[in-house]
Amino acid sequence: MTGRSGGSGRSRRNLLVFFSAWRSGPARRMESLLAQLARKERHRLSVTSVDVEAQPELAKRFNVRRVPTLILVKGKRAVARLEGKANAAEIEELVDQYLDDGAKSRSREQP
Repeated sequence: MTGRSGGSGRSRRNLLVFFSAWRSGPARRMESLLAQLARKERHRLSVTSVDVEAQPELAKRFNVRRVPTLILVKGKRAVARLEGKANAAEIEELVDQYLDDGAKSRSREQP
């Protein structure tokens, strides 16, 4: 789940940035949820982690004031954020709200 900088394939890919700190219990508990989400949504989303203590300038740039914080980046713009402890359903709802494709929507509507 750790992120990589650069890469030509990432410029068009949606990104979920997980701002955390090793001292944050809620952030550590969310790591497994995000690893599972990264596998499940690998075709439409990349998940990366940022340690706010190791990269405070990046946390400041995204106006992160508490950890854990999730920020969804789409087309080089932060489009959504979720601050504090979150469960799998809340994280998936955030992702689906902004990245939902037509096929996934149609499959939900069918009985």
